[in-house]
Amino acid sequence: MRVLHVYKDYWPVTGGIEGNVRELAIGLRRSYGVDTRVLATSPGRRGRRGTVDGVPVWQVGRLGVVARAPIAPGLLWALRRLPCDVADLHFPYPVGELAYLAAGRGRRLVVTYHSDIVRQQALLAVYRPFLELLLRRADRIVATSPRYAETSPWLRRFGDRVVVIPYGIDVDRFARTGAASCDHGQAQLGADAPVVLFVGHYRYYKGLEHLIRALPQVDPPARLVLVGAGIEAELAPLARQLGVADRTVFAGEAGAALPGYYAAADVFCLPSSHRSEAFGIVLLEAMAAGLPLVSTELGTGTSWVNRDGDTGLVVPPADPAALAAALNRLLGNPDLRRRFGAAGRARVEAEFTLARMLERRYRLYTELA
Repeated sequence: MRVLHVYKDYWPVTGGIEGNVRELAIGLRRSYGVDTRVLATSPGRRGRRGTVDGVPVWQVGRLGVVARAPIAPGLLWALRRLPCDVADLHFPYPVGELAYLAAGRGRRLVVTYHSDIVRQQALLAVYRPFLELLLRRADRIVATSPRYAETSPWLRRFGDRVVVIPYGIDVDRFARTGAASCDHGQAQLGADAPVVLFVGHYRYYKGLEHLIRALPQVDPPARLVLVGAGIEAELAPLARQLGVADRTVFAGEAGAALPGYYAAADVFCLPSSHRSEAFGIVLLEAMAAGLPLVSTELGTGTSWVNRDGDTGLVVPPADPAALAAALNRLLGNPDLRRRFGAAGRARVEAEFTLARMLERRYRLYTELA
């Protein structure tokens, strides 16, 4: 069985969707013998082909980027040449989806629906008829949570072909084992200072400005550790303006040291402010590490993953006072933190393992192929 995954970027570009494509391509090949392949764009004008972690990867050159979507006419040619039994388009990437529609091949089609188009409404107005055609042609549409399937206007319209397959992670990688590779001198404010952790690249919808505005109201004074690319350049001036620069660590990308940051934290916070935060894979990583969560109510999968009062607390978005109140409640109650952390660990082991995700995907592809 040959399965072709199509998205705009692939490893070493990192991100939630890129990581999911990589895990599916590698995991299905190793665990089930699926002939997985990846079609993406290269960083520049020149295309390249090769094998990454045993997976054939074809990257076509890009002419430029519009609304964060690489323009790559070579996608159409590649889709016509690459044989497969099932094509899995990781949405949203309108250029790749239009190329698939133009290629006109009879292969079975899966659309993995990672998120609605939220911010680029002008683009959506133009793209709407093509999106409707794409979803009508899809044999299956994969939603990552039942909550998103219920609240997305597009998924509700095509509910008869929607199947829910949540993300999964390598739970053991994030098992809590103490500070591990995390440098306490960097990540903690004194021996007794609590640590609030955020992980993720800087994006408009992450709501990090609200988390920094909440920090002066957090008592006892906690250190905020922000792990991810692009955060310091955008938010260091705000931290200085609010007088919390000495309590804010801009850790950059953690790489292999990431589990150590989770291990050294007391609370994990995902303060997202827009519906573009469709799921929050980092919530799964924090749960696997036994951390209590603070997240926001966006009407998406985040509040399905983090159950309010069970694995953590859910507060309104873009509300620094509410974030501070939730953090204060958790930081002031070690027993509650332990209870939420244990419940989160049990939930991720039951529902969100990498093996479980791969099994569900394999059954889906086999059914279609």
